[in-house]
Amino acid sequence: MIEWARATWNAWKGDRLLGLVIRNTGYLFSSSTLGTGLSMVQSIFAARLLGVFDFGVLDNITQFSSTVNRLFSFRMGELVVRYISQYQAEGRPDRAAAVVKMAAMVEAVTSLLAFAILVIVAPWAALIFTKDARWTPLFIFYGVTILGNIMTETSTGVLQVAREFRSQAAVNLGQAFLTAAIILTAYFTGGGIAAVVAAYLLGKMILGIGPMVLAWRSLEKLLGVEWYKASLRLLPPWRELAHFAVTTNLSATLTLLVRDSERLWVSFFLSPLEAGYYKVAMAFITLLTTPITPFIATTYPELSRSITEKHWPQLRRLLSRVTIIAGGWTGAVALGLLVFGPWLIQLYGPEFLPAFPALLLLLLGYGTANVLFWNRSLLLAFNRPGFPFRVMLWCGLIKVLLGFWVIPTFGFTGEAALLSAYFVVSVGLIALRGIRLIPAQE
Repeated sequence: MIEWARATWNAWKGDRLLGLVIRNTGYLFSSSTLGTGLSMVQSIFAARLLGVFDFGVLDNITQFSSTVNRLFSFRMGELVVRYISQYQAEGRPDRAAAVVKMAAMVEAVTSLLAFAILVIVAPWAALIFTKDARWTPLFIFYGVTILGNIMTETSTGVLQVAREFRSQAAVNLGQAFLTAAIILTAYFTGGGIAAVVAAYLLGKMILGIGPMVLAWRSLEKLLGVEWYKASLRLLPPWRELAHFAVTTNLSATLTLLVRDSERLWVSFFLSPLEAGYYKVAMAFITLLTTPITPFIATTYPELSRSITEKHWPQLRRLLSRVTIIAGGWTGAVALGLLVFGPWLIQLYGPEFLPAFPALLLLLLGYGTANVLFWNRSLLLAFNRPGFPFRVMLWCGLIKVLLGFWVIPTFGFTGEAALLSAYFVVSVGLIALRGIRLIPAQE
């Protein structure tokens, strides 16, 4: 047993690719961990400052802006990673530059369109989700974050390929400190919801503009100083690009409607009060997902490279080892929340304790997604974006339809149960499909 453990340790220690992924993940993990701690602190003080109802209103404001932005997003980061990795392997930086240029232009146009639509529908959103049109100015005010993120997805994709994870970590951590400082100031000076919204707005602007500045510098190193002069005639066939971009956008839209707009659904069927409870439950889920989310960004480029270069043993080894790491973290955090969850929730205030049952239900679904975090990335690296979309479409459609009965009947805990079931089924099917593709390609 001891010899087996020693041999396993030596094998893992000598795995160059795993070491590279863990090192790059470590940069994002360090900033994410500190950022999550700061986010929890600012969330606690914001909740104590605003109370359950206004805390739910705050969440509606931030969630709606994010929803509109992502609704029009083509997930250009994934497209950029996919094609830069391919053209680097082929020795064609000019074609990679053309893809980046096109992605940035498309993302900028869609961001401007998204902001214009948000301004138009903001009065409706305030009335539907907060039940009070007087919140409309704050919906529009926070919507400026869309303009701050005008080319952020393209920039993030470039930084992933360039392995500029340390710089991204610095930006993430800097905005977390600044946002927390403003919210703490508002708490101790008796500020209101407008001050808290302004804090979140500033943080989002930094997260949007920072990667764009860093990406420009990285592109000069990767593709040459005059990369932006690349002709769009060097692009892959438009049908191929459109298929990848539209499919990933539809997948993002499904994810948005099914998974990332939960509190808006709760507010729509119930009220911001229940959304406030749900937001607190989700705040603790970030403890589960924070270290794993960077793995997605750092693993995807390496999956793409391994598949492009047909290094199948390397691909299998990377998948198995990152799954074990993710599973160990997920189990430890889930056990901690199961035991200490009620006490931790009361840090927000005793009135938030009804969030605990929803937290337990969410642990099951997010735990599954955590362990198999690479499920969709693997199929994208195989250039098979269609299968994840179809699985998400049918599973998501069933979830949304059931929500019209479950949420009014069982409240926000019912929505938590629906979301967990969605994760278990959809992530399991997508991961299984990806694993089966490896021997087929060999």
